[in-house]
Amino acid sequence: MRKQKIIITGAGLAGSLLAVYMAKQGFLVDIYERRPDMREEQLDGGRSINLALSIRGIHALQEVGLAETVLAESIPMKGRMMHPVEGDLIYQPYGIREDEAIRSTSRGGLNRQLMDAADEYDSVNIYFNRRCTGVDFRSGEIQFLDEKTGENSIVSSDAIIACDGSASAVRMDMQKVGRFNLSQMYLAHGYKELTIPSSPGGGFLIEKEALHIWPRGEYMLIALPNLDGSFTCTLFFPFEGENSFSSLNSPDRIHAFFASQFPDTIALIPDLQTDFLENPTGKLVTIRCSPWHVGGKALLLGDAAHAIVPFYGQGMNCAFEDCTVLNQMIDSFGDDWETVFAEFSRSRKPNADAIAQLALDNFIEMRDSVADPKFLMKKKLERLLETTFPGEFLSTYSRVTFHRSPYSEALARGRVQDQILMDICQSVDSIEKLDLRQVLSKLKEGF
Repeated sequence: MRKQKIIITGAGLAGSLLAVYMAKQGFLVDIYERRPDMREEQLDGGRSINLALSIRGIHALQEVGLAETVLAESIPMKGRMMHPVEGDLIYQPYGIREDEAIRSTSRGGLNRQLMDAADEYDSVNIYFNRRCTGVDFRSGEIQFLDEKTGENSIVSSDAIIACDGSASAVRMDMQKVGRFNLSQMYLAHGYKELTIPSSPGGGFLIEKEALHIWPRGEYMLIALPNLDGSFTCTLFFPFEGENSFSSLNSPDRIHAFFASQFPDTIALIPDLQTDFLENPTGKLVTIRCSPWHVGGKALLLGDAAHAIVPFYGQGMNCAFEDCTVLNQMIDSFGDDWETVFAEFSRSRKPNADAIAQLALDNFIEMRDSVADPKFLMKKKLERLLETTFPGEFLSTYSRVTFHRSPYSEALARGRVQDQILMDICQSVDSIEKLDLRQVLSKLKEGF
């Protein structure tokens, strides 16, 4: 029986992982990547946003035998460390067990690991510097421009799976087919990468096993640890306004602003002004679209189908879970691509929409609510309920990050649950006064 050939556009995180899944299923896989090979050429810096690997992503890596290798190159973050303008640091554990941590992972390092894993299969070929310039959804042919030689090529396949990111070229051609729905929403905030270097001896200058947050209402700074002792910082900041990327346009203004709003970072970020002025300013977009497929010829996956903002740490994890679910559909329906793609879309679309909303909601929480006393009380109550009633209560965060419950379920239950708990916290000055069994009963009544 002829082995079917799959074309994957994009050798990023989702595309490289999917190639491993497809190779294990026995398909021939050709990956076409617009950029040069990042393992051989240094790509533009300043846009990494370190990744927070959690259970959904780890599960996918376990399925293809890569989890142990990847986790060895990551750092556990067991909680949030909040840095107020003045006063003591505030620490919030993420989970109730020692193993409930998210893992700080280098985007570039993980991408290289996944490319190497795909390259180990004789049935996988990766072509770089190939930009998709057109798709024929009737024939399954796709056209590429070699950006080094200027040559055009047309390749055929049994199925095309687009993992080419939020600016997907395949998705753009799907819009031409007709009756294609697309919502593209940019935040008024962008992001800029900064760096806290390691200490002279290679150690960590701030707590290693935490995701650090400087919440300031309309903006925030975060920092994630790296294996070399440094931290990758990301400033989420308005593009325009009194305090914005447009207003911080000189070394003196940058220094004055950070000294006022993030005073403890002045000693930590020695290249602050240079990095701020020279590093690019990234955009933050949410993409919602449908349908995700054209018959059995082409499918969108990962950011190409559902780009989300990074504030729940689920963009990569969601894309990896896409790969898991698509693999399950192939187990069920084989190479009946029309059924596989339709069932995959039916299963994943509601969950992609849900995590997109949760990520937007969490932006408000991270930059503002984490400094609110009643919000901190609610978080403390959630932790107490999880500890006291294991198996009976899960916070929304735990449901998303440490469990593989559908995102849509986490959103629906979380909205009801969060409102009930916040109402309870607004009515008391201490959770020690609460009857926890009565609180749990109220939550159960809410559902």
